[in-house]
Amino acid sequence: MTRVIGLISGTSVDGIDAALVEISGQDIDLKIELIQGATYPYPAELREQILAVCGGKPISMLELAALDDAIAYEFAQAAIAIQTDHPPAELIGSHGQTVYHRPPQTQAEKGFSPLGYSLQLGRGDLITQLTQIPTINNFRAADIAAGGQGAPLVSGLDAYLLSHPHHCRCVQNIGGIGNVTYLPARQGDWLEDIKGWDTGPGNALLDLAVHHLTQGTKTYDQDGAWAATGTPCQALVQKWLQQDFFQQSPPKSTGRELFSADYLQQCLRDAEADHLSSADLLATLTELTVASIVHSYRTFLPQLPDEVLLCGGGSRNLYLKQRLQTQLGSVPVLTTDEVGLSADFKEAIAFAVLAYWRYLGITGNVTQVTGARQKMLLGEIYLPIP
Repeated sequence: MTRVIGLISGTSVDGIDAALVEISGQDIDLKIELIQGATYPYPAELREQILAVCGGKPISMLELAALDDAIAYEFAQAAIAIQTDHPPAELIGSHGQTVYHRPPQTQAEKGFSPLGYSLQLGRGDLITQLTQIPTINNFRAADIAAGGQGAPLVSGLDAYLLSHPHHCRCVQNIGGIGNVTYLPARQGDWLEDIKGWDTGPGNALLDLAVHHLTQGTKTYDQDGAWAATGTPCQALVQKWLQQDFFQQSPPKSTGRELFSADYLQQCLRDAEADHLSSADLLATLTELTVASIVHSYRTFLPQLPDEVLLCGGGSRNLYLKQRLQTQLGSVPVLTTDEVGLSADFKEAIAFAVLAYWRYLGITGNVTQVTGARQKMLLGEIYLPIP
């Protein structure tokens, strides 16, 4: 058994999810035991800085370096804290904080790279020196260099831990952005038929809307309780679904660069024209997340799954889950908790596993999911210097 810490802060920028796990096996015999999981909020000022940069605020190189260091410090403190009362970890896998993501270009313009670009802050070299634990980070770069999207990267973990001998499953993460892994029944050459992509907004637009509607006094709609008092405007949802991203075939990825504050402003203008209340707006934005997921399944999958397993912060949004169940009809909508894998910390666990694979020299990307031309070793390794 290898004791590994996985760290990630997602596109919602809620805080740092940390998972201390014990790992054994490599692929189909992979076994995970979650020893401890916790979320460590960013200091308020640092969170605002991150959100501003994600929103396109220009900063100097000096400010960028300071922000990179500040995020790394918080990640290191999370790694130290999660080990309290436990034997020390042997390895850290840190996804860091995404502040910019650009998918690969379909046509290279003159003097412009056709490769994607993704920037995660929270430098691994500083984390390893602060913790004195070998640290692996920058997981997306190698897949992008091979022509991939650099996302989603969790499909390998989903395959080995959540596939079923007889049922097809969709593992649907709902963070700031939604992403899915489609797992065929574990028969024949099932690994070759795995699919995955970003489905669109998860909580990003909802959180932005709540912040706007409450003048910053709230950052999210707990349990979807506010949205549940409204009525979704289906005509608006269908209008929004015409956006190019939803029609684009996988592999595909997205982020706050598309589903941004500017995107929300257009949604607000549309809602005002249709005389929607605040609750109706939140219900309609929730419906967009739901509809984008269902549209993805019906458009890009060979068949609807036998089960949907939710994870991420959106899995706790009871109204969203209820709407997804309604839209999927007889397809059960569960959480990964119900099949033995923490819905809250699955993404952090995934980066612990990716670090473990990298340390063992095992490739981590699923090429038909990311679009990379070949399997790659993911992540850069930093060793402590006493």
